[in-house]
Amino acid sequence: MPQSILTEKIGKLGFGYMRLPRKDGAFDMKQICKMADTFIESGGTYFDTAFVYEGAEVALGESVIKRYPRDNVYIATKLNLGRITTPAQVEEQLKTSLERLGTDHIDSYLLHGLSAKVSEKAESLGAWEYLQDLKAKGVIRHMGFSFHSTPEDLDLILTRHPEAEFVQLQLNYLDWDNPKVESRRQYEVARKHGKPVIVMEPVKGGKLASSTSPIAELLRDADPKVSMASWAMRFIAQMEGILVTLSGMSSLEQMQDNVATFSNLKPLTTDEQVIIDRAIGIINAVPRIACTECRYCVGDCPSKIMIPALIGVYNDYLIHNTTTNLAHSYRFCTSNGGKACDCIACRACEETCPQKLEIVDTLAKVSALFD
Repeated sequence: MPQSILTEKIGKLGFGYMRLPRKDGAFDMKQICKMADTFIESGGTYFDTAFVYEGAEVALGESVIKRYPRDNVYIATKLNLGRITTPAQVEEQLKTSLERLGTDHIDSYLLHGLSAKVSEKAESLGAWEYLQDLKAKGVIRHMGFSFHSTPEDLDLILTRHPEAEFVQLQLNYLDWDNPKVESRRQYEVARKHGKPVIVMEPVKGGKLASSTSPIAELLRDADPKVSMASWAMRFIAQMEGILVTLSGMSSLEQMQDNVATFSNLKPLTTDEQVIIDRAIGIINAVPRIACTECRYCVGDCPSKIMIPALIGVYNDYLIHNTTTNLAHSYRFCTSNGGKACDCIACRACEETCPQKLEIVDTLAKVSALFD
């Protein structure tokens, strides 16, 4: 019988290769190697990447797999079905990931970013059966999926596919009761199905650790000896069924801080939870662009700008008062469409916007930040 993922030697902190440090536009491999060394020296084993994280699988191979015994590290990557139309392309993507990583097997292989729509595509391509076949052959050791959708979709997928060994969810204190994310309900669904949870975005892409955030003073006053990020990590620590908490660290200093937090990880006290509740209230009270993501503005845009997505990035800037890690979000939102600077101010978007938003002016502000 294959070993259960619950019996694997996995530390409580995982190193996510999504927001790696850059220097002169390229990955800063010297710093990345130092971060990997610090992580492994602390007892860390779990490294997470994905086929669509540009250059990240190669960086993981260079910084870890080439430098450490393969059996001493735990490698997770993801199969992205976004542009795949045939089963042959599914197989080709796995082959490419193995080549990039420089390994003959993957410890955990995930279907990437499942929702109801993506899940149906996985069914039509036979992706679940393919992963089971890979597991039987030893090419992958464990299988699961990352998820970005509703609790109802999650329940349906886990009901259809009990063979999933784990689920990767976005859990953090700001999204816990956010009606757009519903982290709490997603977690409860995973627990109902008895699936261990891998946590992603515990610090919401670094935004809950920003020193310029409107909650920075509150958290500093509550405990000046600890980092803002540690509050978010400790919020996760009080949950049962967490297999590993991923952190997409962008500097050696962030790595050292997370390692220190996890070396003596304690759940929040009742008084500290009150502080977190106050922090949530402060963030939610920050004014933002009132976009409802109806997407009426997108169809007539001659520059093919994904306007709601870019407004979402700008709202994150307004809320957290920082561009930290938002450049990555901006690159993702413009990877299949125009940049904010491509706006020609035709105002077709404003004519169709039910909220009568000043979209052109907002895009100019986004462009000033990111282009």
